Amino acid sequence: MQKDDLKRQMMAAMKKHATVEKEILRVVLGEVDVAESRGGKPLSEEELLGVVRKLLKSNEETLAISEREEQRRVLEEENAILQALLPARWEVARIASELAAFAAELRAAPNDGAATGLAMKRLKAAAAPVDGKDVALAVRQLRS
Repeated sequence: MQKDDLKRQMMAAMKKHATVEKEILRVVLGEVDVAESRGGKPLSEEELLGVVRKLLKSNEETLAISEREEQRRVLEEENAILQALLPARWEVARIASELAAFAAELRAAPNDGAATGLAMKRLKAAAAPVDGKDVALAVRQLRS
């Protein structure tokens, strides 16, 4: 995903009068612009995805404490849009399969936390789309 893709998607949302989609994409683009101005260069795809993940996490935290039904509905819709921008995350079984070759190394780690750190290092090097909680579950499975 590139910044131009986000702009095209926002324009399409404007044409179909999808207000929530248009607004959340506008927020994403604004955050990307701020990050680019701080760094002095365009964001890489991974950095751009990091912006989307940060916004998704923020929305999830707000959703957890939100009591107004309308606000919850909008946040859930925004989250669905943000989630669609991200690559599909690997399931625990896929993560465990990818880490199976390193199972002995993971078992040798002093605890689950250290093993999860090793696993994350391996998966990040492979640019695997994983969630830390799923990696921790896969590591526990491999260590047991």
